[in-house]
Amino acid sequence: MRKLGFALLVLVVSLPCFLASDRQGDALYDMKQKLNVTGGQLSDWNQNQVNPCTWNSVICDNNNNVVQVTLAARGFTGVLSPRIGELQYLSVLSLAGNRITGSIPEEFGNLSSLTSLDLEDNLLAGEIPASLGNLSKLQLLILSQNNFDGPVPDSIANISSLTDIRLAYNNLSGQIPGSLFEVARYNFSGNHLNCGPNFPHSCASSVSYQSGSHSSKIGLILGTVGGVIGLLIVGVLFLICNARRKSHLREVFVDVAGEDDRRIAFGQLKRFAWRELQIATDNFNERNVLGQGGFGKVYKGVLPDATKIAVKRLTDYESPGGEAAFLREVELISVAVHRNLLRLIGFCTTQTERLLVYPFMQNLSVAYRLREFKPGEPILDWPARKQVAIGTARGLEYLHEHCNPKIIHRDVKAANVLLDEDFEPVVGDFGLAKLVDVQKTSVTTQVRGTMGHIAPEYLSTGKSSERTDVFGYGIMLLELVTGQRAIDFSRLEEEEEVLLLDHVKKLQREGQLDSIVDGNLNQNYDDEELEMIIQIALLCTQASPEDRPSMSEVVRMLEGEGLAERWEEWQQVEVTRRQEYERMQRRFDWGEDSVYNQEAIELSAGR
Repeated sequence: MRKLGFALLVLVVSLPCFLASDRQGDALYDMKQKLNVTGGQLSDWNQNQVNPCTWNSVICDNNNNVVQVTLAARGFTGVLSPRIGELQYLSVLSLAGNRITGSIPEEFGNLSSLTSLDLEDNLLAGEIPASLGNLSKLQLLILSQNNFDGPVPDSIANISSLTDIRLAYNNLSGQIPGSLFEVARYNFSGNHLNCGPNFPHSCASSVSYQSGSHSSKIGLILGTVGGVIGLLIVGVLFLICNARRKSHLREVFVDVAGEDDRRIAFGQLKRFAWRELQIATDNFNERNVLGQGGFGKVYKGVLPDATKIAVKRLTDYESPGGEAAFLREVELISVAVHRNLLRLIGFCTTQTERLLVYPFMQNLSVAYRLREFKPGEPILDWPARKQVAIGTARGLEYLHEHCNPKIIHRDVKAANVLLDEDFEPVVGDFGLAKLVDVQKTSVTTQVRGTMGHIAPEYLSTGKSSERTDVFGYGIMLLELVTGQRAIDFSRLEEEEEVLLLDHVKKLQREGQLDSIVDGNLNQNYDDEELEMIIQIALLCTQASPEDRPSMSEVVRMLEGEGLAERWEEWQQVEVTRRQEYERMQRRFDWGEDSVYNQEAIELSAGR
C-alpha cells in the first residue's frame, strides 16, 4: 500500500507537467499544420510525442516549458496559428524570411513571457493587433517587410521594456506614438507615417543606443565586468600559449562561457566558436567544398541539431583593425534582409580566421543547374528561369535602393545566385568584395569580379557603382537564356565571338534569336518573353554606365512597364554606333589598298 500510495503521489505531482507538455506539443503541432510545412521539414514534430522539448528548433527550460521557437527562412507558406498564444512561457519567436500570409492573431497578446518577436520579410497583412501592447516584457519587435496597413497601435507605446522596434517597408499610415521615438532603436521607413525630412523625427534611429546618465552607469558597470572578463581571458590565453608554444596559431581558441551566444548590434546572429565549425565541416574537409572564389572556399557543414549550413572561410586578416572592420561588415550584411538575399546565420572570428555561416541551399546555384547538373537531376525550365530573373532583380534593387548605406555586389553572375528547395533565387556573396579590398590593400578600387561579367568602366577605372551590378545582371540574363558561360574560348574554333555578350549581339542583329536559346529547354519557352529578356539584357550591358537602367527600372520592365520606349532608344543608338564602326572599317580597308598600290606602282627610287 505504501508503494501504491507513493506511486499515486508521484503521478499526481507529475500530472500537471505532462498536461502542460501535452498542451504545448498540441499548440506547436497546430502551428506546424497551419504553416503548410512540407517535405522532411520538422519531421520530428510528432503529434504523438508528449514532450516537444526534443523537437528541432524548439528550446525548453529546466521545467520542460517551451521558451524559444526559431524557424527563420524555411519557406513556409501558410498562416499563423492562434494556438501559439497558449505558449505562456515562450520568450523568443522567430519566423522571419518565410512566405507566411494572413494576419497576426489577437491571441499573440497572451504571450506574457515574450521578449523577442521577429516576423520580418513575410507576406503578412492586415492591421497590427493592439493586443501586442499586452506583451509587457517585449524588448524586440520586428515586423518589417510585410504588407501591414492601418496605424501603429497606441498600445505598443505602453511597452516600457521595448528597446528595438522595426516596422519598415509596410503600408502603415497615420501617427507614430511619440514615445516610440524614444526607443533605443527604431525603424519606420517605407510607410506613410509622420516621420522623415518633413517631420520633427527621422524614420530610423542611429545605430548606437541613446546616451544618458542611466546608460552611462550601465556602461560603467559593463565596462568593469568586461575588464575583469578580459583579464581572465588574457590569463587563460597566457597559460595556453605556454603549454602549446608549437601549436599553429589558428588552432588556438578559447571558449568563454556565453561567447557562442553573443549577439552583435544588428539582427539575431550567432557567434560560432571555431571548434563548432571545424567539427561541422569535418575539419574543413575538401570533400565538403561547395565552391571557391576570390574570397576563399565555401564548405558544406552539419550542426549538432542536423541543420545543414554553408561556411564561407574568408582569406586571412592580418591588418590592424581587421576584427572591427569585419564586424562592421557583418553588421552591414545582417540588416540586409530580403526574400531574394542569402540570409546570414552567424559568424566566427579568430586571430587569423574570418568565417561566415549561411543556410545551405539545397539546389545549389543557377550556374550548376544550367551547366553542371548530373543526369537525372532537374534542369531549370523556362518558368524557373523567369523566376530567377525577377527574383535576382528584386534582391539587387533592395541592396541598391533600400539599404542605408547601399550595398554594391560587384560580382553578379549565375554562380552567385543560389536556389532554395522551391527554386526561389537568393543572391549570395553581397557586400564582401568591399570588405576584402579594404583589408588587402589601401587602394579601395582594386578590381574584383569574374572575367566576362565585369563592366568596362570597372576594368578601366577600378571604380564600381550600382551600374556595374546592372551590367553583371545583364550578363546573368544571357546565361539564363543561353545556358552558356560569359566567356568561352571554344567559340574561337567556330570563328565566333569569345564573349557571350558579343556573340548574342551578333546573332540578334542577324535575327537568329532561336539559335541562342539553351538546347536543354527543348524549345519549351515563350517567344515574346525570350525577346523581352534579351532586350533587357542588352539594355543592362550598354558600354556607358549612364545609359544602363537602374535595378528598379529593370524590375518594372520585367513586369511589363517601359521596355518598348527604352528598347527603341537603344536601337537608334546602336544603329548610329554600328554605322560609325562600318565607316571606320571601310576607311581602314581603303588605307590598306592605298599602301599596297603605292608599293606596287613605285614612281621613283630612293634618294
